[in-house]
Amino acid sequence: MCRHMIKRTTVRLPTELLRKAQRKAAAEGRTLTALMEDGLRYVVSDKPAEKPERFMPRVSTATGGQMPGITTLKDLEEIEDLEYIQRMRRGFK
Repeated sequence: MCRHMIKRTTVRLPTELLRKAQRKAAAEGRTLTALMEDGLRYVVSDKPAEKPERFMPRVSTATGGQMPGITTLKDLEEIEDLEYIQRMRRGFK
């Protein structure tokens, strides 16, 4: 029988990266540890690297400008975070 040991470690992360990771973990209803495990498994997997999908801001077809409710860069980042969560869910199931 093979037993997997779990080791504790300390990582140093930029504050903003940690905050984003915590938000993603909370939005997915899981721990930061689980999020980091999945991310590390993905990075060390033998899958060929995919080119990241290019993110384009949503544009209103009615006015040609920004979609309603998108007034700041933070609004765009939140939309990108939600879309990222959906892509991660599809990729890790």
